[in-house]
Amino acid sequence: MADDINNTDKKPEAVVAPATGEGKQEPPAPPPTELNVGDRCQVRWRDGTEQLWARIVEKRTSKKRKASQKQEQEVLEYYVHYENHDRRLDEWVRFEKFILETYHPKSTEDEKENTEQDGEQPVRPTTRHQGEIRLTGGNWHASGDPTLAELEREHEEITKIKNITKIIMGGFEVEAWYFSPYPEEYAHCDTLYICEYCLKYMRAVRTYRKHKSHCTCRHPPGREIYRHNGISVFEVDGKESRVYCQNLCLLAKLFLDHKTLYFDTDPFLFYIVCQVDEYGAHIVGYFSKEKKSAEDYNLACILTLPQYQNQGLGKFIISLSYELTKREGTTGSPEKPLSDLGKISYRSYWTHVLFTLLKREGPSPDLTIKSISKSTGIKQEDIISTLQSLDMIKCWKGQHVVYVQQEVLKNYKKKDSDFLLCHPEYLRWTEPLGKAK
Repeated sequence: MADDINNTDKKPEAVVAPATGEGKQEPPAPPPTELNVGDRCQVRWRDGTEQLWARIVEKRTSKKRKASQKQEQEVLEYYVHYENHDRRLDEWVRFEKFILETYHPKSTEDEKENTEQDGEQPVRPTTRHQGEIRLTGGNWHASGDPTLAELEREHEEITKIKNITKIIMGGFEVEAWYFSPYPEEYAHCDTLYICEYCLKYMRAVRTYRKHKSHCTCRHPPGREIYRHNGISVFEVDGKESRVYCQNLCLLAKLFLDHKTLYFDTDPFLFYIVCQVDEYGAHIVGYFSKEKKSAEDYNLACILTLPQYQNQGLGKFIISLSYELTKREGTTGSPEKPLSDLGKISYRSYWTHVLFTLLKREGPSPDLTIKSISKSTGIKQEDIISTLQSLDMIKCWKGQHVVYVQQEVLKNYKKKDSDFLLCHPEYLRWTEPLGKAK
């Protein structure tokens, strides 16, 4: 290898390029004037406080008008994915946001690494693929199945670029997180306007204002099955209110990365959670479940809209699903596998339910996994996994035995916070919609 050559004419802080075979050094490459798909570079985050590594996913030319200009000018924009961050942060940025000193062009090694990670060569989405996207009330996951894994990769490729930047809904402006397969004429709006009562979507603010002045809906369709402390729940049949449920799934897909895309909502029931005031019932979240589940799933998809998150509504929705399960006289479990956030939410809820029961019942020989499952509606395997994580279950004579540590119960009581849960005495429900049909 050639020795380094000291160059006294250059500033000490300058970057020195590797020596060539002739013993000469190549001058530093000039900063690029345009970037390409696959290139890596640091990008200034929105508030300017951070610099994040990003990979360019796509680029486009759009027309923009500055405040000081009368005519629109073409501007080159780049869609970037921030490495080691969730896809919901992906966004379009302009050239001046890139820190060109950190620029790394796409290389053969990068392409090979991406191929090994993705399991396939990158394929740009086509109109044909987008036409095949369908929407349903549930989720699908690869789960080790090669066919489903292929669908997962295709889904990620098709949905890799957000098509809606933000929505206006009620009194909120909400940034979209993920791609959603709205019809082509709506699919590339910077802003989509959505009626919070009927969930109809519109492109123009004038149309939105006109719709709001004429829309007679003030709550979701279906029947109201719960109301307490300003929270109301409506049960909606995906077959009877198909358009509403399809619109709900399109809205949900903006904030869920693994929502199945399939326009058949008929096999599902939707439970719409609302906050009620003098103006109507404002949707804050929902969950869906199959009318008939061979796996005894009591929840297929769950969402709290971003503008209502961090208010404990997720726990309320989970508890509602179990209260319905208990009314059916059975036990249930959420559709598997759970996302990382889903695992945290459910494990927290299961822990709360189990500790509450153990503190109320106390040590008893009649307290078994089976009896706990029957009284809570939680499947036995979920109870066992939760107790194992708490080191509160032992095997004795081939059976699982609950090992209650009073000190653990006391410590949990000290840090136990008030959960927003469904109160069964306010649940007016005996059987699901459409059961008699």
